[in-house]
Amino acid sequence: MHSGPLAHGRPSGVVRGSGRDAPAARRLPGLLLAVGVAGVATVAAHWIPIVGGPVLGIVLGVALARARRPSRALDPGLAFAGRSVLQAAVVLLGAQLSIGEVLSIGWRSLPVLLGTLAVCLLLAAWLGRVLAIAPDLRTLIGVGTGICGASAIAAVTPVIDAAGIDVAYAISTIFLFNIAAVILFPIVGHALGLGQHAFGLFAGTAVNDMSSVVAAATTYGSAAAHTAVVVKLTRTLMIVPICLGLAVGRRHHDTASGAHRLSAQSVSKLVPRFLFGFLALATANSAGLIPGSSHGALSEAATLLITVALSAIGLSTDLAGFRRTGPRPILLGAALWVVVSATSLGLQSLTGL
Repeated sequence: MHSGPLAHGRPSGVVRGSGRDAPAARRLPGLLLAVGVAGVATVAAHWIPIVGGPVLGIVLGVALARARRPSRALDPGLAFAGRSVLQAAVVLLGAQLSIGEVLSIGWRSLPVLLGTLAVCLLLAAWLGRVLAIAPDLRTLIGVGTGICGASAIAAVTPVIDAAGIDVAYAISTIFLFNIAAVILFPIVGHALGLGQHAFGLFAGTAVNDMSSVVAAATTYGSAAAHTAVVVKLTRTLMIVPICLGLAVGRRHHDTASGAHRLSAQSVSKLVPRFLFGFLALATANSAGLIPGSSHGALSEAATLLITVALSAIGLSTDLAGFRRTGPRPILLGAALWVVVSATSLGLQSLTGL
């Protein structure tokens, strides 16, 4: 086992805290820089949509930080973007969910969804320990692979107070296997003779970010794409119980006498407030209170906010941490991707889906 920075402690130089306590004037410079980088990433994403704005944002942020380390005066704004803007983005994701579609298509796919998620999280916890990967990093890679890529990482980051280097590495790892899935999954689907619904369920449960799900499933067919998107949005709902579980687990870890100090009242205070917003928008959309014509704009707004937040995280990332971390997170991500893909296909076969 390794006992270096990867297994214990955090890299230095990572911006911590939310930035919410700083005056608005002090937050503005760093926030504007993050918005500028996100704007460039968003424009570039139109040329290479398979990558997406959020991934490009964190890549550009890291590149700029390598070229010239941002001054400390930018820290409050970068911290604010990396936490509060991130939470606002997760809230907007709820506007894309329709409980009706989740119940119609997502309910039938629930055995596959829950099975792949359970296998992914358990393997991430066990193999992450074997590889001596820091708990926060293996958690981010696990939820990113098991739930919905950058969106899940965005939701979990403020709950576990993850360091910027962990977020950057998790996003990079997830991105590599998103690209591989877009290229390989249609080939695998045709080789196995999967129908449109079966492939949609396969892509919706085993591909991470929505852009990659759409890219892989659209290549296979329009019916596959529709099923994949609904299944993927159903996976997004798993953000809620996972965040709650992590919040309770973090309090249990931080409390000297353990779970005995966790009263019902203290647990209720652990619920991240942005999850209430996420569920409120999902409920409003399901009730028809959010016009269908606005869904596209809300989706783009959520993606833009995630891009701003990840750009800020990239700008505040300690690059030396990448060298210290090494290839082990990539190995974890590869193992999770292969096992989740195989589990999705295996459960479909077992359940007759």
